[in-house]
Amino acid sequence: MKRATEPIDDLDVGLQIPISDIFDRIWRLFVSMRTGLALILGLAVLSLIGTLLVQAPPEVKADPTAYATWLDSIAPKYGGWTRIFDSAGFFSMFSSVWFRGVTVLLVTSIVACSIRRAPLLWRRAVHPRIAMGDSFFANAPLTTVFGANSNPEATLEAVRRVLRRRHLRVSVDSSGGDIHVHADRFRWGPWGTIAAHLSIISILVGAVIGATWGYRDNSLAVAVGNAPVAVGGGTGLTVAARSFSATYYPGGSTPSDYSSVLAVYRNGREVASQTVRVNQPLQVGDVAFHQAYFGGAVAMRVQDAAGKVLFDEAVPLLLASTDGKESVGRFSLPEVGATVYVVEAASGVVDPSIRAGQAKVEVYNPGSDQPAATSVVSQGQSAPVAGLMFTFVRERQFAGLMVARDPGAPLVWGGAVLLVLGIVLVFYFPHRRIWVRLRRDEMHTTEVRLASAQRRDAGFAAHFARIADDIKAAVKAAHTP
Repeated sequence: MKRATEPIDDLDVGLQIPISDIFDRIWRLFVSMRTGLALILGLAVLSLIGTLLVQAPPEVKADPTAYATWLDSIAPKYGGWTRIFDSAGFFSMFSSVWFRGVTVLLVTSIVACSIRRAPLLWRRAVHPRIAMGDSFFANAPLTTVFGANSNPEATLEAVRRVLRRRHLRVSVDSSGGDIHVHADRFRWGPWGTIAAHLSIISILVGAVIGATWGYRDNSLAVAVGNAPVAVGGGTGLTVAARSFSATYYPGGSTPSDYSSVLAVYRNGREVASQTVRVNQPLQVGDVAFHQAYFGGAVAMRVQDAAGKVLFDEAVPLLLASTDGKESVGRFSLPEVGATVYVVEAASGVVDPSIRAGQAKVEVYNPGSDQPAATSVVSQGQSAPVAGLMFTFVRERQFAGLMVARDPGAPLVWGGAVLLVLGIVLVFYFPHRRIWVRLRRDEMHTTEVRLASAQRRDAGFAAHFARIADDIKAAVKAAHTP
């Protein structure tokens, strides 16, 4: 028969941790001020990394090929750290798992602290403690004592009148031998800390929502007169530029103002139209269209040998040659599987091969880095290139737009309003509390003690002294034999 053995000491006993103890430890971790400060520091460090390192544009992150090309372009700057930073998500810091994780932990910590603090603030505001002991009156930062030649009841009425004249809420407890008075003002002021906590939560959540489900395109080029261009990002919108205008400072090189008349469409129906400037965007729901830059465009018509029009739009000259002497635009001809580059001399540059009013056309076949055919076309004229007929219709302008869709923006703005409200409540409406105790002494007069534990209100000491002087005068006037 096998005999049961008993554990020699506690080391032989299996580890047993009550579930309640686990939750208690987690709760104390999140309500700890050290935890909150550590998370704020961690978020600040991640934000600093995201600010110092180049961040991948949103339109690049959505295209693996474009992202790989972008990584190659920044490799000379970061050297061997490029792949390490990429693997850690540092080039997309504000949408990385690190940033989101720390944000979630910080929000959880703030919520826990608010839940812990709210009941205390509620009790102070609705059910304040009226009776205080001798040690409080002896050790309070602000305290004074004097005698009154009147009975406690008459003294109480004088005290009550003074406090109410000072716009203080007065509560009285006379259940014991002494009469205790609690007076306060701005009892909802401390709730400004809760408002500030909620504001931080709202801002952080709004930022995460914007980084996760938002959309931003900093280089949407819309040529004047072209068909509406798809905005992308799941917005379901298209945008067209009806006109463009620019004014220049004396000398003609620096623009003093430029604007575009934009029309936005949804399902082919116009939903908004407005003149857009740098600081005057067009807002369509949660999508904003900002005027960011502008440039020249070449209106080009392409026809095949049968006369069928394959392309008839203005091509924005968004790119530049490596030497900066040429402005380049690009478009595709899927019907023939070719890519076409349109080249003009850059503004202020004289190019003997491309004179004013001319554009060079280069046609590339798939997989080739050398043009299959090139030709210089004058404005208003046509020229055959690679079996196609290219017509340089005219020069136009394009509007460079920055399109931003931020579904978290209302939360961020709401959080900003809450933050201002919380600051105003905390600093301009501090909760001011005074306790008064009336006790009949051995000489059959009334001992009046005033005290306040206000520590962080610099102007309250003088206010407390004035209230004490007013009570002394009122009690003296209420003298009863």
